[in-house]
Formats: sequence, C-alpha cells, structure tokens
Amino acid sequence: MSPAIRRALRDGLGVAGLLFAGYLFVIVAPTTKTVGFDAFSYWSVDLEHPYARIAGEFGAFPYTPVAARLFAPAGLLSWPAFWFAWTALLLGTIGWLGWRQALLVLAFPPVAIELYHGNIHLLLAAAIGLGLRYPWTWAFVLLTKVTPGVGLVWFVVRREWRSLGIALGVTAAIAAVSLAFDSRLWQEWIVDGLLPVAGQAVSQPNIPVPLVVRLPLAIVLVAWGARTDRRWTVPVAAAFSLPLMWLAGLSILAAIPAIERIPTRDEGPE
Repeated sequence: MSPAIRRALRDGLGVAGLLFAGYLFVIVAPTTKTVGFDAFSYWSVDLEHPYARIAGEFGAFPYTPVAARLFAPAGLLSWPAFWFAWTALLLGTIGWLGWRQALLVLAFPPVAIELYHGNIHLLLAAAIGLGLRYPWTWAFVLLTKVTPGVGLVWFVVRREWRSLGIALGVTAAIAAVSLAFDSRLWQEWIVDGLLPVAGQAVSQPNIPVPLVVRLPLAIVLVAWGARTDRRWTVPVAAAFSLPLMWLAGLSILAAIPAIERIPTRDEGPE
C-alpha cells in the first residue's frame, strides 16, 4: 500500500470517527439523556454508603475507598460545573496522549464513547503511558480498576525490580493509610463493589468474555511484549483485562502513542 493510500485511509477513518463523536453528542445525547452516565457516579459518590448500587446501575461507584475519597470533593461543585471540568480534563488528556495525533485519538470511536459517558479509561491510559518511566503512576490503575495492573508483568519479565517495587510500594502505602481510616469501606467495597463485578452482576451491556478467560491471555501478551520490547502490548493487555469489557474501555489503547513516545527508566531522560 502506497503512502498516499495510507494517508487517505487514515484521514478518511479520522473524519468518520469525528462524525461519530458529533453524532453521539448532537443526536444521541438529547434523545437518551445519558451523557455523563459514569461521570455522575464520581460527582455523586456518598462516602457513607459509596457501594449501595451495583456496577452498571446509574450512580454506581465500583472503585476502592481511595478513589472514593479522591472523588468525594467533586460534590462541592454543581453537576454542570463538574461535567464541564471533567470533560475538559479528558480532552486535555487526549491532547497529551495523542500529541500531534490528538485528532486521530479523538476520532477513535471508543474514545468518543468514553467522552460521552465520562469514565476514567483515558486517565488510566495516561497512567499507563507514563508507567514504564514513572512506575508510581500504576497506583492509580491498581486503586481504581485493579485488574489492568496486569501491565506490571512487564517489569517482572524484564526483571526491573526497582520499578516493580515503586509501583507496588506506592500502591501499598496509599492503601495502608486508607485502610487505617476506612476499614469499613474496604469491607463494603470487597462485598458490594468488587465481587459483583467479578461475578458479572451488572445491568448494562458489556462484551461477554469472562475475566477468568481474558486475564491469562493478557498476562501472556504482556510477557511476550516484555521479551520482545513491544511496549504497545501493555495498554492492549490492560484494556483486555478490565473487570468488565465495555466498548469505551478500549479507549485505553489511546496510551499507545504516549507509551511509544516516552522513554522508559533505563533509556534516560526524555
């Protein structure tokens, strides 16, 4: 395939993706009134009973008590103000992830769906994109969606024990402090937040491939990528190992441009 044809194909797909994003916000949003479905759960999290709703229900909050504490101040804003600020943050994250290819990232249909619902997959993509150079960013992954932390297998296979220690150490330190103050919430999260997701007890449609099938395949993919120096396998495996496979979860693949752009710890400064 000639370079001209590749450019035409890329540009055509980009335009199609942007049109899809416009369709979601201009046509779908006024009809279904589900824009910000996930972001609303972050804005409305109740620290007294954050896990009262099961995953997939409107307003359900499935992340750890650390994340609940992180999002709790959002309720100080009005819902429109939070939604505006949250969307601006996600758009800024897209700009950083894609850099010169930001429009192509925005045109990726799962990214458009992610913007529509306002989940944290793009922030996970940013944490993963930074993670091979700044391992402490994996704490955000491990303390929210948890299972995409399978990307840490990269450090294990490459015997980068210092990086692995930083990632796990920072996560453990934050979790320990949280456990000291929020032991009740951790118990509730395990029973009402983690286990229902693991058991697929959700009311919203998802890609019906059980985690028990996907997780071993993700581990194998990262291990192969670590041995062959293929960084793109880390975000791919992370997306594939989400607790539940939502289409919007594939927006984690937006980390690929960033993870290829940012040097790892053993490659020196950027």
